[in-house]
Amino acid sequence: MLLNRTAALSVICLVLQSFPALAADEAGVWNQWRGPNRDGQVQGAPWPGTLDEETLVRRWRVELPPGYSGPVVSESAVFVAGTEDKKNEVVLALDRATGKELWRASWPGAMSVPFFAASNGSWIRATPAFDGESLYVAGMRDVLVSLNAATGGIQWRVDFAEQLETPLPAFGFASSPLLDGDFLYVQAGAAFLKLEKATGNIVWRVLSDKGGMMGSAFSSPIITTLAGKRQLVVQTRLKLAGVDPDSGDVLWEQEVPNFRGMNILTPVRFEDGIFTSSYQNKAWLYNAARADGKFEITEAWDSNTRGYMSTPVVINGHAYLHLQNQRFACIDLKTGERKWTSQPFGKYWSLVAQGDRILALDNQGKLLLIQASPEKFELIDERTVSEEETWAHLAVSNQDVFVRELKAVSAFRWEAGQKAEQSAGPKKSKPRSN
Repeated sequence: MLLNRTAALSVICLVLQSFPALAADEAGVWNQWRGPNRDGQVQGAPWPGTLDEETLVRRWRVELPPGYSGPVVSESAVFVAGTEDKKNEVVLALDRATGKELWRASWPGAMSVPFFAASNGSWIRATPAFDGESLYVAGMRDVLVSLNAATGGIQWRVDFAEQLETPLPAFGFASSPLLDGDFLYVQAGAAFLKLEKATGNIVWRVLSDKGGMMGSAFSSPIITTLAGKRQLVVQTRLKLAGVDPDSGDVLWEQEVPNFRGMNILTPVRFEDGIFTSSYQNKAWLYNAARADGKFEITEAWDSNTRGYMSTPVVINGHAYLHLQNQRFACIDLKTGERKWTSQPFGKYWSLVAQGDRILALDNQGKLLLIQASPEKFELIDERTVSEEETWAHLAVSNQDVFVRELKAVSAFRWEAGQKAEQSAGPKKSKPRSN
């Protein structure tokens, strides 16, 4: 009987753990990096089959200080961050319906990235996280700030470089904070950290490195279940690791071959494995198994498909990935076989998916609607939505699409979300190129 009760309680706990993400998505909230479930998947009414101006209507546009941080969306507000006058970091809350400024918060915090990366600017990079009451913002100088989401008031501020006596990250705080219950998880302070959401107090610190040029992480962590064990999956500059969220114990580690620590994309779960890819190297699926409480990680396959900065979306067992060579590719996650490769596009795509369709924002200001198919690359429609660079991640909430331009944010709405266009086939198709 005790065993049955324990099992029942475990099921209830799992349901409660998943509820906040599901509730956020159903309520029309895009509350953190890659959305409520951190996987780029979008719920709601099916997307139409066109991106034309009568169907995807621009509702408002607000000019901002420059930034690469993705927008975060509540039921009533849009939160955006930028770097002002190369001196201060600024966060703004905008009315979701009109774009009207609701509040603004700022603090000193600018820094310059190394000269070889300076062409892309030294703007704030990490996407904030929102829990319904507070907004958690990662500043470039390795600080994490908690803001009251209703007023913009600063609730607490942690300076990791000062508190932990670690070097400033050479490329700034680039990894986006992860929300889970009463805690936050961040790659900062030359390590991976768990913090109390209410206070900013550090609970544990693991996976320490030297910080500075080779230690500042680019990738953002996820929380998932592998081999029956709920865990954090973290990609540092050199390796993947699984971490127990309660104790901070490192459950497993796996080196990821890399060029100068350029492990950037967010790791993606597939069944009991983790997919990743690194700059100038390959793509891999690492499978996890557990026996006698110990994890064993094995390489299921590798592929000469080279990802770079863009995190893929997974649809029906296939990863759709933007590559280092600026092409788009489809990979069978069971086998590692590359099914097709497109012609080149821009240097970076942020990707979201709904069913068997993908919405991609190219860094050149183009929005692309793609039919996800392992048979061939099918571009349904494309549209230029900005004359500026668009490196920040897309945010999609219900029928609203938010595009963070370098110096502005635009809100679009699919006005024809329920119309017959949603069943339309591809309007145009660009040829396969291997």
